[in-house]
Amino acid sequence: MTMFSYSPCKVAISACLALAILCFRSNVVSAQKHTAFFIFGDSSVDPGNNNYIDTIPENRANHKPYGQNAEYAKLPLIPPFLEPSADYSHGVNFASGGAGILSTTNEGQAIDLRTQLKYFEEVEQWLAEKLGASEAEEVISNAVYFFSMGSNDYLGGYLGSPRMQELHHPEQYVGMVIGNLTIAIQELYEKGARKFGFLSLCPLGCLPVMRALNPKAGEGGCFQQANSLALAHNNALKTLLNNLHYLLKDFKYCNSDFYNWLQDRINNPSHYGLKEGVNACCGSGPFGGVYTCGGTKKVTTYELCDNADDYVWWDSFHPIERIHEQFAKALWNGPQDFVGPRNLQDLFFDNEIELTIADVVDIITENEEIV
Repeated sequence: MTMFSYSPCKVAISACLALAILCFRSNVVSAQKHTAFFIFGDSSVDPGNNNYIDTIPENRANHKPYGQNAEYAKLPLIPPFLEPSADYSHGVNFASGGAGILSTTNEGQAIDLRTQLKYFEEVEQWLAEKLGASEAEEVISNAVYFFSMGSNDYLGGYLGSPRMQELHHPEQYVGMVIGNLTIAIQELYEKGARKFGFLSLCPLGCLPVMRALNPKAGEGGCFQQANSLALAHNNALKTLLNNLHYLLKDFKYCNSDFYNWLQDRINNPSHYGLKEGVNACCGSGPFGGVYTCGGTKKVTTYELCDNADDYVWWDSFHPIERIHEQFAKALWNGPQDFVGPRNLQDLFFDNEIELTIADVVDIITENEEIV
């Protein structure tokens, strides 16, 4: 298996805007019923926690050109956990750029899922002290818990680690990642959580950085090993959530098909008002896949496109702001082709949806092949 040097994912302002859209809508719901929003994740949803920890420059985006298109996003955001004097009454964002579901992923450089769960315990205590035990329990039971992580485990944690590849077959490693995520879901459920949302993995092998590293890029472009891991993870996640739906009383969830949704835009950008689905707007080297955007790394020069809205990819790792906006809307009230069995709107408004036998058969059929 190919080994490569991997730079952990970076805080993307586009993802923060996507969360702003969702949080704006959640606050509308909260005016009627207190529905808090707790977010666990990596750079896809990090609102700035990494600005408060000792980490490498690649894990931050508090410099130009990041943020250049976001000044108009005057929407309320769920605060980062590490923000001083933050109010957690309506939720908190624990996400950290570079974080993994496994604690070994980018160890010491990001806030892994296990630590994010420990932070949640501190928020529990904060809520109890501020609101009283009874109201705090109600906030926790009514809240929506959103997970967006896993890509770092497969890119840096596995493909970037010859040792991990020696120790574990791909199927075993996917099982480890999903196993840790299962434990996290169960722990939150035992604390009273009942409503969960998940952002599935995108086609990781089609990231500009992976195309640049792919020795067979000329034969099709995408790094197939990375795509296979992403599909295996997504299929295992679907099976897990379907099982938990029947094993855990009142367990409700929103899952997403970010893989096929984004793949279609990569392959057919003109269908969505885009011009470029392969190359990054900001970066250097083949496909813009060399991670130099911002000039804060060893290589300080980089190229920046004239109009990011023409592109699918902002930098070597992350889609542009417009892509995040569109998928945030799909997560909120999108069709079951991409979001199901509920969408986030259903969870915030407690809309009741019953899975049919046909739905279950479809889910099982989709998950017959893992790798």
